[in-house]
Amino acid sequence: MSKLPAPLNNLPFPVIGSPLFIISNPTLVIAQCIAGVVGAMPSLNARPAAQLEDWLIEITEALAAYNKANPDKPAAPFAINQIVHKSNDRLEHDMAMCAKYKVPIIITSLGAREDINAAAHSYGGVVLHDVINNKHAHKAIEKGADGLIAVAAGAGGHAGVKSPFALIQEIRQWFDGPLVLSGSISSGDAVLAAQAMGADFAYIGSAFIATEEARAAEAYKQAIVDSNSDDIVYSNLFTGVHGNYLAPSIRNAGMDPDNLPVSDPSKMNFGGDKSKAWKDIWGCGQGIGAVDKVQSTADFVAQLKREYASARQRLLAKNYA
Repeated sequence: MSKLPAPLNNLPFPVIGSPLFIISNPTLVIAQCIAGVVGAMPSLNARPAAQLEDWLIEITEALAAYNKANPDKPAAPFAINQIVHKSNDRLEHDMAMCAKYKVPIIITSLGAREDINAAAHSYGGVVLHDVINNKHAHKAIEKGADGLIAVAAGAGGHAGVKSPFALIQEIRQWFDGPLVLSGSISSGDAVLAAQAMGADFAYIGSAFIATEEARAAEAYKQAIVDSNSDDIVYSNLFTGVHGNYLAPSIRNAGMDPDNLPVSDPSKMNFGGDKSKAWKDIWGCGQGIGAVDKVQSTADFVAQLKREYASARQRLLAKNYA
């Protein structure tokens, strides 16, 4: 395992909630942190831009109040996701807000910039950068990111195609800093497996969509409960970047999930019709077969912890030499 910098060095449970576009909100983030996992949301979920400051105030005040009342069981820190892409004209404003409220963890996606990393470091923040291959991992660290989120095959949203075994192995050959694994993780067993491969933390997104606090349509939540990996479609049609989506939502939009056209990979777009990712076309990872009900965030995290402990006991009982 890595030598982890604060605020990653003393997490109650080795899970980071993936920032869910449109779906993550302060209610979910606060519930995740209080349950003992890093809660995260994209800054772009706050619309208009001025709402981001209100949300940061809400989160920081709620967690401070909880920690004051529970000094022996503090909440996990929270993270804000920044889309580092030329189409994001809010990046400078949103990073300024993160600096003002000293957001502990910044998650950067779709591009790495030294100035964004420096802005986070100026107040003691830690930057984790999304990567889908070893080449991008090197570039992110060279530009000053503190850690990496290895987005392997099967992850929800903008996912890669690499096996988690290959991706973690290649990164760990040269990088000993904070490493998070993303891709089909929805159970405590999978959290332990991520650590066994060499990751410090597991990144869980899709399973949190099916929680009571998530800002998702009830039909979306139920579709996750009812679906499994056979219902996931990998396409770049909806944003210009390849990602995983729920087939039922594609059918509901009047399209055939088995015969989708290819989009222009040089642009981030929304397929050119009224079905907008991620509002109408639902992003989702392959790990949802483990999700069998909609429940509170607290109950889901408690379930993860029980499964994690059980998985550890199963391995110990094997008594491998």
